[in-house]
Order: sequence, then structure tokens, then C-alpha cells
Amino acid sequence: MTSAQTKVIVREGVTLILIGAFLTITNPFGATSGLPLLSSFAYWTGLVFLGWLGGPVFSRLIQRVAPGLSREINIAIATVFVAALVTSAIVVVQTVVLSDPVPRSYWPTLYMLVLAISAAVAAVSWLVERAFAGPPGAVTHAPAAGAPAASVRFLERLPAKIKGGVIYAVSAEDHYLRVHTSKGADLVLMRLSDAIVELEGLEGAQTHRSWWVARDAVESVRREGDKVTLVLKGAAEAPVSRPNVRPLREAGWF
Repeated sequence: MTSAQTKVIVREGVTLILIGAFLTITNPFGATSGLPLLSSFAYWTGLVFLGWLGGPVFSRLIQRVAPGLSREINIAIATVFVAALVTSAIVVVQTVVLSDPVPRSYWPTLYMLVLAISAAVAAVSWLVERAFAGPPGAVTHAPAAGAPAASVRFLERLPAKIKGGVIYAVSAEDHYLRVHTSKGADLVLMRLSDAIVELEGLEGAQTHRSWWVARDAVESVRREGDKVTLVLKGAAEAPVSRPNVRPLREAGWF
């Protein structure tokens, strides 16, 4: 496991523990009123962990079905499914472990309460991720003409499926990065800001908060009003956020 991956896991682990502690103290809908403090903490932290595991799974499934959705909408839809998963877990735990079944008439209310908590947890996780993300517009550079080829550390992270491929772009998907290459695409567990540091040696730029693009990968540019999209080799399309349109245009990208 790399240091960057370790940092991501530690940060998210601390976030989950803090959320679990907060829920233990507030005890939503009185679910753990009769439990010792440690058992209550295990109950809430376990549910938060279940949601954390389910979120990326649902998010990737949604992206496959509707790849055009923005990340925020994707997260919102995934949260609806996560709430259903966690609600089911609560019903099972209350029945099997605590011998205190939740009445079926209360299930819809329970789901709405869990949905509210899940939305709050997703919002906190999103804010934490934004807080640690690098600023949009980060640029990487290839060596000057005639200089020796640079060692690009990120290439060492490529999965076997795409090893040796030319990198076209890197896009953020929840806790993972999708690396778009001449050999196809695959996922890497890493933050985009850390990846951009390791992409130094390749000519490229962060076109959007969730995208880094290699300059040589751009085949064309599509404009729809104020919206600018880069069409890349391999058919991927990378958005350009408004603050980055002018800098990229002045740099000759389009």
C-alpha cells in the first residue's frame, strides 16, 4: 500500500469514527437507548461503515447506467440506495441481535430518518474531500525539448490491464481514480491531487476539479453555450470548469 493510499484510508477512517461518535452521542430515533456506550458506538459506527462501503458500489453502478450525470447528482442518487441498505441492516440487527424488532408500520419512517442521516454523512464526506483536494487548474509539465525523459511516478501505479498504455486522462470517481489510456481504462485508489503530483513529467492540466487531461490526448473541443468539453482519444470527454477556460485557451489548448 502506498503512502497516498494510506493517507486516504486514515483520513476517511477518522471521519467515519467521528461520525460514529457523533451519532452515538445524539442517538437518532433512540435506537441504542438501552445499550452500553461502547455497544452503541459499535452499532452506529458499523452502520456508517456499511454506508461508506455501499456508496462507491452504488455510485459506480449508477455511472454505468447513466454516465452523463454530474458527480453531485450521482452521489445524491447513490445516497437513496445507501439509505435503503442501512435501513435493512437496522431491521435485521434489531430483530436478530437485539431481539427488539422494528414494527413494519415504522419502516417508512425509519427509512426517511436514515435517509436524512445518510445525506448528512455524504455531505460531510464530500466537504472533507473538497477540503483536501488540490485547487482546480494544476498543471504538469513534460521535460524541455532535448532534455532526458522524465520518470513519471504515476505510471508505476497502473494496473496490469493498462500497464504500458499512454495516459489520456485521469478522472475522480468517489474514492477512486479512473485512468483513461490507450489500452482502455481501469481504477486506482488515490486522490486526484496526489495523482497530479505524480503525473509531473507529462504535459497536462487539471481541467476540472475531478479531471486531469494530457494535452496530447485532446482531439477536439465542443462548446455548448458557456460549457466547454474536451473530446479525447479513446472517446472520453473531459469537462472544463469555467475558471479554467481562459487559462487553457491562453495556453493554446483550444
